[in-house]
This record gives sequence, C-alpha cells and structure tokens, in this order.
Amino acid sequence: MSLPIDFTLNGRPCHAVAPPHWTVLELLRDGLALTGTKDGCGEGVCGACTVLLDGEPIRACLVLAARLAARSLLTIEGLEGESLDPLQEAFVDLGAAQCGFCTPAMILSARALLAVNPAPTALEVREALAGNLCRCTGYAKIIQAVLAVATRHGEPCGSRPST
Repeated sequence: MSLPIDFTLNGRPCHAVAPPHWTVLELLRDGLALTGTKDGCGEGVCGACTVLLDGEPIRACLVLAARLAARSLLTIEGLEGESLDPLQEAFVDLGAAQCGFCTPAMILSARALLAVNPAPTALEVREALAGNLCRCTGYAKIIQAVLAVATRHGEPCGSRPST
C-alpha cells in the first residue's frame, strides 16, 4: 500500500506516492530521482541528508515522507538557476568543497542560518553546521564561505544578481 503525498518541492507543487515506511530521503532519491540529498549514515548522525522543511533543517533519513503533506521542502536541486546561488558561488570561489558529498547539506544548513541571522559570527556558523560532518576540508573554508555571503552588503542570502 502506498500513500499519496501532496507538498511543495523546491517551490513547485508536487504529488508523490510512497510506501508508508519511506523516509524523505527514500522519497527524494528513489521515488523522485533527486540525488543531491546524500545518503550517508542512515541514522541522522552525519547530516549528509539535510534538507529544509518549512525553512528548517531536517535529517531526511529520519523523517517519514508522509510528514511532508501540505508542507514545503527545499533540496539542493531547488537552488538551480541560470547562475549559482550566492552560497554555492562562495563555496566554489573559496574552495569550500572537495569531494562534494557534504556540500548540499552544508549549503542548505547555512541557508537556514542566514535566513534567520544574516550577519552571524564565526561561532554561530560553526554551531549551525555542527551536525554536518565533512571528512575533507576541516571546516575552515566552509565557515569562510558562509561568512563571505553573510558580509555581502545589499545582497541577502538566496538572492541572485539581476541580469
């Protein structure tokens, strides 16, 4: 038996059908073929599966897909556009991504932080990213990238330059 789930995915209405035991991670990767959300530990420890549910970071491996009903979900694919999101741009420019496995979750966690605190301190960035593990970078460049976006004047997080 499968359940119908109507929700907003990356700013667009989405109708999905999933078995009742599926997590958000399974729905995204197996049901909707959105593979930007990574399957790390499957236990909510590594943070690689972080997505934003109603603007708040969640571990997609821990939340049942049925909980998405009538809610809004943002994945890394939702940042697609003609140009990179400011956080993506900063990660590239400052070398904050190496293997890239943790990058989608880091960017979405940072986006959630900057939405509520557009001028965080380095400590606040560290705290916001604390649940996301990275084996490659040592976090310094990731924190620098988030702070670089936070310090841009007149360009709120998530905005794209006019063309």
